[in-house]
Amino acid sequence: MSVTREVVAVPERAGAGSRLPRFGRVALAAVVLLCGLTMLAGFLNKDRCTGPEFDQWGRSAPDYEERNKAEVCYSDIQHLWIGRDVDRHVFPYVHGSINSKGVLVGGVVEYPVLTGLLIWAGALFARTDAAFLLFSALLMAPFGLATGWLLGRLSRWRALIWALGPPMVLYAFHNWDLPVVFCAVAAVYVVHRGWGRRERPLVDRAVVASVLLGIGFAFKIYPAIFVLPLCLYVLTGGPGGRWLPRGVRYDFAGAVKVALASVVTVVLINLPIAVAGLEGWKASFAFQGLRRVDITTNSIWFWSMRPFMSDDTMQSLVGVLSPVGILVSFALACWIGWRRYAREGSYPWVPVSAAMLCGFLLLHKVHSPQYTLWLVPMFVLLRVHWGWVAAYFAADVAMGIGIFRWYYAIEFGEPSGIYDGFAAQAVVIGVWGRAALLVALFLVFLKSEVTFTDRKPTRPRRPAPSTTA
Repeated sequence: MSVTREVVAVPERAGAGSRLPRFGRVALAAVVLLCGLTMLAGFLNKDRCTGPEFDQWGRSAPDYEERNKAEVCYSDIQHLWIGRDVDRHVFPYVHGSINSKGVLVGGVVEYPVLTGLLIWAGALFARTDAAFLLFSALLMAPFGLATGWLLGRLSRWRALIWALGPPMVLYAFHNWDLPVVFCAVAAVYVVHRGWGRRERPLVDRAVVASVLLGIGFAFKIYPAIFVLPLCLYVLTGGPGGRWLPRGVRYDFAGAVKVALASVVTVVLINLPIAVAGLEGWKASFAFQGLRRVDITTNSIWFWSMRPFMSDDTMQSLVGVLSPVGILVSFALACWIGWRRYAREGSYPWVPVSAAMLCGFLLLHKVHSPQYTLWLVPMFVLLRVHWGWVAAYFAADVAMGIGIFRWYYAIEFGEPSGIYDGFAAQAVVIGVWGRAALLVALFLVFLKSEVTFTDRKPTRPRRPAPSTTA
């Protein structure tokens, strides 16, 4: 007789055997409200460095340089009011360049084009660094709130890690990072929850997510690294291969389509600025390429190499080891993800993305304090033990506070050696504590389950070919 076997779709798991508690609109509103209060605390912390008097250029006076380090209220936003023509309201990139000394001139800022435009917009009606900080915070706050909303929709109460974590107080308005984090989280949301009332094909959702990652690239580069694992997720057909075209093992056409969506997005965003001012557009990338590893970069390279070799030798080595190491970490994460796919039937694109981010943060020549905001959503989206979250936050707080107290001691003649006080010791704890945790989290993330579920499938199950018994 004839027996028909049916292939059952395997949903992406949110933790084996877990019961999800009820999480309604009131709970979601509470997460967003708490996120707003934390961001307000973050703004008030940075605002302590502004005013009450201002000099002829709109810089807070008279003791700005001393206060921003001594009171740990420094922000790149306030600092860059002077030195990049932001205070002169020069439209970025178009008329700028980088001079022979590596200094940006003519309105160029050292960030991709969308961040440059955000900086210009925040300064448009400002006449002081205090107003610039305020207007920039008002522009970015909706992105922080929207990120909290998306994380709440995906991972419920775990979104409080984002909403209430110390990084939000320390870094929400330290630099222009909230929009790029929103793009990365929105990409995850679109892939797994879609939009509208009906379920859409995986390739369609992934293309939109890839566009969001491309927009993120135009803010701060890093979301582009998530495109590769997303392509592998589409290549293998998503959860249990449910979205593979009939009769094929891998969806190469879908994966290419997803990759091209991100590339086209990046080109379309950058092209107008590149055409209007090619030298200024190139200058922002040239500046980052020329940036030297030094006491301000907070990376493992300076702390591990500088005591043992000359500066020129260190710069040459880091120029090779850093990019090669990053690429190796990316390849390793994707390979481990592929092995997990072979065992479980679904490519773990979010865990792989998180691991790749760890590799980038660990091995890049610059590790600015606010980069922690990039990592926090991964603690929400992946089921990692709370101990890892607490340990990373502790190391990050040591770094975020210690580094500015240490700069203050160095600049204003106080004892600054490792045995002279807690500031230098906190920096060492921060640099090496974060580094050790990033290595561990690279592996922990790759083994973790996601904390969210896919949208309930509506596509009919695909029957397998009949066999005769």
